[in-house]
Amino acid sequence: TGAGMMDCKKALTENGGDLESSVDWLRTQGLAAAAKKAGRVASEGLVGIQADGTKGAMVEINAETDFVARNETFQDFVAGVTDLTLGSAISSVEDLANAPFAGGDGTVADAVTTMISTIGENMSLRRLAFMSVDGGVVSTYMHNALRPGLGKIGVLVALESSGDKQKLDAFGKQLAMHIAAANPQSLSRDDLNPADLERERKILIEQAKDSGKPADIIEKMIEGRIRKYYEEVCLVDQTYVIDGENKVAKAVEAAAKEIGAEIKIAGFQRFALGEGIEKEEDDFAAEVAAAAGG
Repeated sequence: TGAGMMDCKKALTENGGDLESSVDWLRTQGLAAAAKKAGRVASEGLVGIQADGTKGAMVEINAETDFVARNETFQDFVAGVTDLTLGSAISSVEDLANAPFAGGDGTVADAVTTMISTIGENMSLRRLAFMSVDGGVVSTYMHNALRPGLGKIGVLVALESSGDKQKLDAFGKQLAMHIAAANPQSLSRDDLNPADLERERKILIEQAKDSGKPADIIEKMIEGRIRKYYEEVCLVDQTYVIDGENKVAKAVEAAAKEIGAEIKIAGFQRFALGEGIEKEEDDFAAEVAAAAGG
């Protein structure tokens, strides 16, 4: 059947060891069908996001096609899983998969299996993020939203401040929009992955050597390009897309004056649907040519 070993064992137990009845039981439960779809690449789907004052959660659930993302049943499911994450102490995908699913008879993993059987595509709980602050807000932004809190690119940004919460959240949403557009890799230079910085430096050194310029000039060239790299990947060093002029750090200072209290960016998370998943590239022309030749 292609179902997992433990599911097969349960099927045999439920049916007194009878093989045919066990196969029928697996099919009835949707487990056999789900297992057979498990090898398919699932890089579409939805990102779900929710926030409630000082906490926020974001989940990515993948399916095979964009059509499923427009399915109301799938949208309700992603929204339900996101709500579950926001309202509980779940800290990993494994925790989420094993959590009881509201409105269902089993866990979130069981609900995924049912969705696979019902809709007919492979699906997966890919990742989740949870952010909270003791004082301040967790703001959100969803790009390409199909409905509130569901879309293609989601951002959580946590801001610590004792200032006006409404104004703070308004700034937080703008900052989240910036993060969605600019895709920073770290909050600041101190948070940048040392391996990424070293790799970039090596590339710049090799490029500078090819210029044939003196060593002291090369060193200045590298320093300048590293500063440019910081401006591209570090949030506080990026040019704020909302005004197109100031650095994000300056925008934070201006917002702090507006709300009457210091603002600290405690962290952020950005999920772009399907990023990092190796997708199968179909060569339609080659398929047609092969079919014609056959």
